[in-house]
Amino acid sequence: MTSTGGMVVIPCPQCDSLNRLPTDRRGERSRCGRCRSPLFTGTPIVLDEARFGRHAGSSDLPLLVDFWAPWCGPCRAVAPAFAALARELEPRLRLGKVDVDAQPRLAAQHGIQAVPTLVLFHAGREHARHAGGLSGNALRQWAAQHLPNR
Repeated sequence: MTSTGGMVVIPCPQCDSLNRLPTDRRGERSRCGRCRSPLFTGTPIVLDEARFGRHAGSSDLPLLVDFWAPWCGPCRAVAPAFAALARELEPRLRLGKVDVDAQPRLAAQHGIQAVPTLVLFHAGREHARHAGGLSGNALRQWAAQHLPNR
């Protein structure tokens, strides 16, 4: 979905309702029109099959997803840097996490064969992918390099 008329569509990280905001106001303390929760929390959101489509396909924000598993040492090592990136890059993009053990169909649908795997989605399509762990600086550089120009 693309923004029109200076508006962007942003799903709520709590109730997943779609919110339409003026492009130039998305960095302000915007709240969901339905549940009144902040639209930007600075934390990655947990995604399941139902939420994934809403945030990857119905949003004007790029979505960076960490496909991970609780038993994976590199996944746990990347988690603090990924959380810090959410605080740094919102509202330019949304960060989400998919536990591949809890969501095997979602992982299979996106061809996840190794964890951690980072996938950047924009306008409902995969924009970039990286398999393997990244340090904080490398993660930041990778995200910046692949963010769509907006």
